Amino acid sequence: QVQLVESGGGLVQAGGSLRVSCAASGAIAAINNMAWYRRAPGSGRELVARISHAGSPTYGDSVKGRFTISRDNSKNTVTLQMNNLKPEDTAVYYCNADILRPGTGAVGWANYWGQGTQVTVSS
Repeated sequence: QVQLVESGGGLVQAGGSLRVSCAASGAIAAINNMAWYRRAPGSGRELVARISHAGSPTYGDSVKGRFTISRDNSKNTVTLQMNNLKPEDTAVYYCNADILRPGTGAVGWANYWGQGTQVTVSS
């Protein structure tokens, strides 16, 4: 069984910084893209950042220049460093990953989600 477990988040004042991390565990043969999404109250899910296995990042327009995504393939972890936070960044942040389970071949790729971690930015 594969699990994504987030850590970090919390409450910070506008202009401050926070870091959220996610660790994938369980039966894992490979991990392709890893990403962070968020869902603010009353809004739909939004892609925050995605990073390929090779480390190539993509960012949502609203966080470019403020957030940095990174990963450690040896530890199956992905981290989102959030700087210059704004009240509109307040949301539940979810880790997401494309994971291949051992012994399943190409059809074994599946998309997994973490349980989410709350980030609240006060004005």
